[in-house]
Amino acid sequence: MLKLRSALFNTLFYANLILRMVVLTPIYFILPRKIAYEIPKNWARSSHWLMKNIVGTTFEIEGLENIPTTGCIFAPKHQSFWDTYALLPNLNDPVYILKRELLWIPLFGWYAMKQRMIPVNRAARGKVMLKVMERAKQEMAKGRELIIYPEGTRRPPGAEPQYRYGIARLYRDLNVPVVPVAMHPGLFWPRRSTMRYPGHFKVRILPPIEPGLDPDAFFKKLIQVTEQASDELLVETATNNPNLPLPPTAIKRLEEIKAMKNQDG
Repeated sequence: MLKLRSALFNTLFYANLILRMVVLTPIYFILPRKIAYEIPKNWARSSHWLMKNIVGTTFEIEGLENIPTTGCIFAPKHQSFWDTYALLPNLNDPVYILKRELLWIPLFGWYAMKQRMIPVNRAARGKVMLKVMERAKQEMAKGRELIIYPEGTRRPPGAEPQYRYGIARLYRDLNVPVVPVAMHPGLFWPRRSTMRYPGHFKVRILPPIEPGLDPDAFFKKLIQVTEQASDELLVETATNNPNLPLPPTAIKRLEEIKAMKNQDG
C-alpha cells in the first residue's frame, strides 16, 4: 500500500506541475512579476495538499516571526526536493542562485527567468562571480529573500554537516541578516528514492544572524545554531514517528546524541 501511495503521489505531483505550467503560462507571462509569483506559490500549496491526502505527511512551521521584513539570506538545510519549494508560500519574494543549466529547461527555465533568478556557472571564477554578486545585491535592495543552501547539495538526515564557506562571503558582502532553517523532510521524501512516507515533522526557522560579525565567527555560529536545532528536531521527529524507516545516517546520529547526553549525565 505504501508503494502504491508513493507511486500515485509521484504521478500526480509531476502531472500537477507540468499541467499548471502549460495551462497557466499565458497568464503567468502577462501578469507583473510579483503577482505572477502567486502561481508557483499556489502550486506549492497544492503539492502540500497532495502529500497530506495521498501519502499522509504533514508539517508545521515554527518561527515565521523570525523572517525579516527587509532583504535577507534564507539558509535552510537541504535534504530533499521538498525543501526546494515547500516554503515558497511563506516567503514574500524569494530569489534563488541556481545552476545556469536549469534555465535551459523548457517552461521551468522561462518561469525562473521571469522571477529574475540568478544563474551561475559553478565552474566560473573572477568576473562571472562578481556579476552574480552584483545581481544578488540588486535583488536584496528590493527586499527579497535570497535562498542559499549552505551545504550546497542534498544531504541525508543526520549526515555529518558539510557547510561551504561561500555563504560567509555572501553574508559579508551583502550585509544582510542570515536566517538559518532546520528541518528533516528527507526522512519522509528521501533523496534518490521514489518512496514517500507518512508522518509529521517540523520546520524550525531560527532567529536571524544579524550582519556585522567577522565572516569566520558568522560561519561558526551558523553551523552551531543550525546543527543544534537539527539534532533536536531529529530526536523529536524519530520519537513522534516510531514506524518511520530511518536511514543509517539518522540512526548513527541519534546514537551519538544519546551518548553525548549520557556523558553529560
